[in-house]
Amino acid sequence: MTTPSTDSSVGFASSPYLLVGLGNPGRTYARNRHNVGFMVIDALAKQLNLGTPRLQMKALVLNGTLDGHKVILAKPQTYMNLSGEAVGSLVRYYKIPFPHLLVIHDDLDLPFGVIRLRPGGGAGGHKGLLSIMDRLGTQNFPRLRFGIGRPPGKMDPADYVLQNFDASEQPLLELLIDRAVQAIRVFVTEGLDTAMNRFNGMTLEP
Repeated sequence: MTTPSTDSSVGFASSPYLLVGLGNPGRTYARNRHNVGFMVIDALAKQLNLGTPRLQMKALVLNGTLDGHKVILAKPQTYMNLSGEAVGSLVRYYKIPFPHLLVIHDDLDLPFGVIRLRPGGGAGGHKGLLSIMDRLGTQNFPRLRFGIGRPPGKMDPADYVLQNFDASEQPLLELLIDRAVQAIRVFVTEGLDTAMNRFNGMTLEP
């Protein structure tokens, strides 16, 4: 498989950034914990006044600029477990270097109130990430992990992620979405290392 180049000599620095939020399409899932990636992308699109998305490569896509940098915002419409179909196609079509790809997703292993950026690594059982890794042939791409915490008691994690956030969680959720958007902006304008240093140590309390 041919992978996008990360060589600055072939235009790496001027390549657009592909910002992908993971989730499931449709109103039924819109406010689920599993859909925080979609929520973050929607908030960023609103800040950037990007208007109405179009369907491209099995994703809802918006093109714009963020402080002079070309950005592509995407929400795969394949359902979570097949996210890689859309992401792989968009990466190849736009010739995105892997360091310019950022995937935003929910994370059971981080407490609610925490977001964390990382340069790569395993999927931690997240099927959306697994699908993306399979299609890209690598796990070396940045991601923003949005903590949703573990399910209470003996609840099945698969049921938990498809529940909406509780009413009591809504105020903190909005703060976290805003924090994630800030982190994405720093990622694009100042780089992953700066974004990690600035946001990875923060915890917001209810």
